[in-house]
This record gives sequence, C-alpha cells and structure tokens, in this order.
Amino acid sequence: MVRDHVIGGLRGRLGFWSGAFALAGLLAAVSADVLAQGTAYPSKPIRFVVPYTPGGSTSAVARIVGEKLSQAWGQPVVIDNRPGGNTVIGAELVARSVPDGHTILFVTTTHITTGVLMRKLPFDSLKDFTPVTSFVSTDLVLEVHPSVPANTLAEFLRLAKSKPGELNFGTVGTGGITHLAGEYFNLIAGTKTTHVPYKGTAPMLTDLLGGQLQFTFDTPISSLQHIKAGKLRALAVTGNSRLPNLPEVPTFAEAGLPDYRLSAWMGVFAPAGLPREITAKLGTEIARILALPDVKERLAALGSQPLIMSPDQFSDLVREDFAKYQRIVREARISVEQ
Repeated sequence: MVRDHVIGGLRGRLGFWSGAFALAGLLAAVSADVLAQGTAYPSKPIRFVVPYTPGGSTSAVARIVGEKLSQAWGQPVVIDNRPGGNTVIGAELVARSVPDGHTILFVTTTHITTGVLMRKLPFDSLKDFTPVTSFVSTDLVLEVHPSVPANTLAEFLRLAKSKPGELNFGTVGTGGITHLAGEYFNLIAGTKTTHVPYKGTAPMLTDLLGGQLQFTFDTPISSLQHIKAGKLRALAVTGNSRLPNLPEVPTFAEAGLPDYRLSAWMGVFAPAGLPREITAKLGTEIARILALPDVKERLAALGSQPLIMSPDQFSDLVREDFAKYQRIVREARISVEQ
C-alpha cells in the first residue's frame, strides 16, 4: 500500500512537471511566433481606417503618410473612410480587429472627446486601443471681431470679466474641440462667456465676420486669410509655440495665461494587444516619414505641424487629454445626445 502510494505520488509529480514543461513550451512557441510576426510585419496590405468623410484634412494627411509607408514597405496602404457616429463607427471596426498591425485607426482628438462625452459606446476609448504614435498637431487661435475693444489677451480678459455672459463665442458644434477650447478658457481664466454652436466652420465664420459673434477658437487654416486681411484679430494661440504663419501672435503663456494649453492632434491607434515589436516598428517608420522635407511642406500647407512621439509618450498624452476633457465636460456641464 505504501509502495502504491509512493508510485502514485511520483506519477502525480511527473504529471505536474510534464504539464508545466508543456505549458512552458507553448508559451515559448507563442513568444517566438509574436516575435516572428514583428520581424515579418507587414505581411499584407495595411488598412488606415479614417472615421471621417473623404476630402477632409484627416483623410489628406492619411494619404500623405500612407503613400510613403507603402513605398517604404512594399505593401499597399488602403484608406478606408468610415464616417458616422462622431468617429464611433470607424473606431469600433478597429477595436474589433485582429491586433496584428494591419488594421489601424487614423483619428483626431475627437476619439478622446467622444469617449468623454458619450456614455454608451461599444468600446472603451482607452482600454480597447493601443496608442502607436501621433502624426501632427494643430493649434487653435483665439480670434475676435474687430469691433471688440481688445488688442491683447490681457485686454480681452478684462473685458470678458467686466461683462459676464455678454460675449458670445461660436463653435462648429457642441462637444467639439472648438467648444471645449472655449469652455476650458472660461475655467482657466475665470470668465463667463456664452456658447453658440453651428453646424460647421463656414456658417460660424460668416456670423463672426458679420459681428454677430464676438470671438471664437478656430484652426489657422480656416481663418488665416481673414486675419491677414484685418477682418479678424488674433490674440493668442493655444499651443506651446508661435505659428509660422502668424509669428506676431503670442502663445497664451506669453500673453499672460500660462495654464492654458490645448492642441488638436492626429494619431494612430491599433486594437488592444498589439505586440510591442510591431508597435515600435510602425511608430518608428511613421516618425521617419514625418521628418521628410516634402512631407513637412505638405503638412504645413494643411496648417498642421509634425508631432512625433514614441508609443509611450503618445499614450501619456492621450491619458492626460482624457483627464483634461473630463474635467472640462464635468465643470462646464456639457452634454450631447447619443
């Protein structure tokens, strides 16, 4: 009986170790396979899912980068426009894709603001995606109608504080980056201004130029011609540095409001679980492309600046922006219908 007990114990131990060795072998094989995928990547066409209609600035930048990526890697890069749901339709497609680096999301800051504003989404904007890299950033410009008696940011702040609720700012829609920029300004500056949403840049600019609105936060590509013509007055830019096309316009920090900084970005996300080898390879190649002189020139023509970040840096930026917009939405009590 003792002998049988000992033999049974040995068999149990041998069975345990056999299973352990088998599991270790399986994990080693999986790791080798992942590494091989990273080395061989890409092995088929890459799909850039752009959750906007064709013809916009995001699609334009996607085509610029996709063209160079295809030339470098010898694989086609397909631009797949999937508009709808405030970027939700395209983002869901990517979130449900295989994390092998062949289907990636080419999106703007809207990916984060949508995650903050909409309670019922078919994905988690942070947990269900792997941040790969940012492409470009676009700063906004605080612009006022010439009738507004303020030539500097300091003068505008004094005016806004002296007339709480009387100054109107136009945006391209509730919950968009221009709306959040205006509400963030109120929070940081301690002012109270009134939001007037529009269904696009064109009608908003028409009313601003006509004097029905007092100010806005807009992209330079939309309003540069009006600023140069003296039809609008630019007081400050929202980024860390002055814009090449508006070198005379200070940043908010230079103009006396150092805590205010806000930029829209474009970036690449993959499904959660993308192997680090593939993440690094894709991010490194995009960084090389963005440094090319002809690419810089084409991006500048679109009013954008290269914003090259490692996956970890971009991940940090995404989380910081998510927290920032959560605060803005909560304190400004912004809501959108879903």
